[in-house]
Amino acid sequence: MSALALSVLLALVSAVAYAVGAILQERVAATDRNHLYAPLRHPAWWVAMVLNGVGALLHVGALVYGPLSLVQPMGALTIVFALPIAAVFVHRRTGALAWRGALMATVGLAGLLSLTAKADSASLADGEELVVAGASLGTVVVLFAVARWVRRPVVRSMVLAGAAGVAFGIASVFIKSLAVGWSSHGLSGQWEAVPAVLVCATAGVLLSQASYRDAGLTAPLATVTVVNPAVASAVGLTLFGESFRYGPTGAALALAAGLLAAAGLILLTTNHAQTEQARLEQAAAQEAEGARGTRAPQALQAAEEPSEGLLPSVPVQQQPVRPKPAGRRQGGPSGQTVTPPALR
Repeated sequence: MSALALSVLLALVSAVAYAVGAILQERVAATDRNHLYAPLRHPAWWVAMVLNGVGALLHVGALVYGPLSLVQPMGALTIVFALPIAAVFVHRRTGALAWRGALMATVGLAGLLSLTAKADSASLADGEELVVAGASLGTVVVLFAVARWVRRPVVRSMVLAGAAGVAFGIASVFIKSLAVGWSSHGLSGQWEAVPAVLVCATAGVLLSQASYRDAGLTAPLATVTVVNPAVASAVGLTLFGESFRYGPTGAALALAAGLLAAAGLILLTTNHAQTEQARLEQAAAQEAEGARGTRAPQALQAAEEPSEGLLPSVPVQQQPVRPKPAGRRQGGPSGQTVTPPALR
C-alpha cells in the first residue's frame, strides 16, 4: 500500500470516529443544558472524548503519510458518515435535501482527492509558528466574543462551530509540522508546538460541544467540517508548498470541487433550518389543538353549571299568612260548609 493510500484510509476511519463522537456530543448537549462546554458527569460525553482522541490519533497518522491539503478536506466526510449513523442508532430522520448535500460534499471531496499532488514534507519555522498561533488565537477569541453578543441561538451555534473549526484546523497544521519535524530532526527542538496543539484541540472540543446546544447536530458539524479543512488547506498551500496537479487548470478544478463540497454542506445546514422550522410549526399546531380541546369541555361545563357569584341574589319577601275565617255549617243534605256573604 502506498503512503498516499494509507493516508486516505486513516483519514476515512478518523472521520467515522469523529462522526460517532459528534453524535454523542449532540445527544449530551440536548439532554444536559446546564453544562454548556464540558458536561463532565455524563459518561456518554467521556465516550465521545475517547472517540475524538482515537480520531485525532488516526488523523495524525494520515498527516504523517499524506499532504495537509488532502487529509484535511477528508475530514468533511464526518458529516456524510454522521447522517446514516444517526439515522440507524439515534432514529434521526434524514430528508432528501440532507442526502443531496451529503452527495455533493462527497463528489467535491473526490475531486479534491484526485487533484491533490504529493508535496515534499515541510514544517513551520519558528517565526511562522508564532504568526500562525497568534492569528488563529485572535480569530478564535473574536468569534467567541461575537457568539456571546449574538442573540439568535442558531446563529450563535454556527459562530461557535466556526471558531471550533478554526481551532481544529490550526491544531492540524501544528500536528503536521510536528510530524514532519520529528521524522526529519528527531524530538529535539520540536516541543514548542506541543502547547499550541493542546490549546487548539481543547478549544475546538469545548467550542464544538457548546455549538450543539441550540442547533442540533447537522448545522454545527457541517460548519466545523467546512471551516476546518479550509483553514488547514490554506496554510498548507501557502506555507508548506503544497499544490494541485495540472497547474493553474488543476487549481481551478480543485477550487470548483471545493465549492461543490461547500455547497453540499450549506445544503445540510439549510436542511437543519427547515427541519427545525417544521418541528416548531408542528409543536405550535399541537399546542393550539390541545388548547382548543381543553377549552371545549370547560365551556360546556360552565354552561351546564354556572359558577357561584355570576348571578345576583334576589331576596325573597315572605308574605304573612292570613288565617282562614271560620265558616258556619248550614244544614242541608250534603252537609257542606258555607262561607258568610260578607267574606266572599
